[in-house]
Amino acid sequence: SHHGLHVDGPPIIPTLTTSYVHGTSSTSLLHMTVAESLQRSVERWPDREAMAFLQDGVRKTFAQFQQDVDQAAAGLLALGMKKGDRLGMWGPNTYEWVLFQFATAKAGIILVAVNPAYQVQEVEFALQKVGCKAVVCPTQFKTLNYCDMLRKICPEIETSSPGDIKSSRLPELRSVIVLDSRQPGMLHFEDVMQAGGSQHMQQLQDLQKKISFDDPINIQFTSGTTGAPKGATLSHHNIINNSYFIGRRLGYHWRVICVPVPLYHCFGSVGGGISMAVHGISTVFPSRGYDGKANLAAIESERCTFIYGTPTMYVDMLNQPDLTKYDLSSVEGGIMAGSPCPQELVKKVFSDLNAKEITLGYGTTENSPVTFLASPLDNVERKTETVGYITDHLEAKIVDPTTGMVVPVGTSGEIMIRGYCVMLEYWNDRAKTDECITKDRWYKTGDIGSMDTYGYCRIDGRIKDMIIRGGENIYPAEIEQFLHRHPKVKEAQVVGVKDERMGEEICACIKLVDGADCTAEEIKAYCKGQISHFKIPRYVLFVTSYPLTITGKVISSVLAPLPSS
Repeated sequence: SHHGLHVDGPPIIPTLTTSYVHGTSSTSLLHMTVAESLQRSVERWPDREAMAFLQDGVRKTFAQFQQDVDQAAAGLLALGMKKGDRLGMWGPNTYEWVLFQFATAKAGIILVAVNPAYQVQEVEFALQKVGCKAVVCPTQFKTLNYCDMLRKICPEIETSSPGDIKSSRLPELRSVIVLDSRQPGMLHFEDVMQAGGSQHMQQLQDLQKKISFDDPINIQFTSGTTGAPKGATLSHHNIINNSYFIGRRLGYHWRVICVPVPLYHCFGSVGGGISMAVHGISTVFPSRGYDGKANLAAIESERCTFIYGTPTMYVDMLNQPDLTKYDLSSVEGGIMAGSPCPQELVKKVFSDLNAKEITLGYGTTENSPVTFLASPLDNVERKTETVGYITDHLEAKIVDPTTGMVVPVGTSGEIMIRGYCVMLEYWNDRAKTDECITKDRWYKTGDIGSMDTYGYCRIDGRIKDMIIRGGENIYPAEIEQFLHRHPKVKEAQVVGVKDERMGEEICACIKLVDGADCTAEEIKAYCKGQISHFKIPRYVLFVTSYPLTITGKVISSVLAPLPSS
């Protein structure tokens, strides 16, 4: 017999007989645009602080923010931008990032999130692929000079009149808006804020009737570890509802959220900016770029009750030498997501941060982003071993990657998702879109996982990270979780390396706890009798750092090929 799984509370009855689940909910989907969601919070809590950018000393109430948004939106219309045009936002976590996130949404302009670490070739590819008509950026961030990079791509900027760039390499680009300095051929942020007159304000009001919640609003580039980055295109409906149902599960009726994660990622833009508008909560941005110390200081000074972070960020916070000096007693919970979360780390966060309500989440940019999420009420086992249960209104199934058939409960396979959260498309890329969205609108995540009878999901790794050793399918995440239990291991990454006889062999790259000494033999002996013989690493390398891709995922190819030992 098939019973639905009601997700109004954590599932308590084992109802699943096969790895398909639908998150039946008593709460309707919202049907509003990003601008409407902000309007609602402004009407309810005009004087509540919406956000604080601590490094820049910027604080805004909801009412003040709305005023800035309208002015910036009118300014963009004055520049000649129209509904459906694309604006590239290129830079770290600053007030202007969130301001343009909402100003573009209100004007029906599509915001393109550009990674602040991009170099010349990457940024040219991104802007060209989606045809950005405007780019907003600071002059520079850390070692990167954004204005210089743009001049390299479009030398014509120097001699253009601002707002009328005509470039051969970026034919659609008209305006570069610089946040902090005056540059030839570019507009200054203040020019845009002053550009909109009363006729543009009127135009903005009229436009509100023409914006639909199914319109594209956001293009997020997903990591280019497999060829060129692809522009996941999300609608108002996608991100408003995702933010709404995450917040409902986590109890966002009144939280102060610390947001150290980058805004150019879905985690930051939807979990931060959009959640602020949808739930009327206060958001705190500790620093422009990630900084563990600034993070702890922000939690203390702003009395944050909720923290966002990737596993790496939590490791970094816990490893601050003066951790105990900070008063973190306000913290009730948080989300750890963005890459696989080792169980031992999650347990350490519970104990050292005393944050009982930390939950794991799972999602993908293409799914706006969160699809599975634990409840703050779930027990430690559920929180450390699974990524929770399906969120409201979504369907998930786990299929055999070769046959496409749904697998029995407890069996690993590819995770597929269907529902309001599935992106519209990869911008201007029919072929890539069709590769991952089936005719019946299932999104193929490329992640391997399994579901238990309660509908809780565990992640075993990526299809493409799967190591096939002598015909055995091996998921690196499983071995990594095991190695993390070793007292001398700080972090472990497991990758496949080519092997004549076995096809692939397993290599563990291990960062040791500071000051620890360890041998490959010791690690192998630790595995023996604890995990299947075919999962025991053939090679063990001790490393001090991992080669990272831009999004912080380890590139296995950099570590291969290894000498056979």
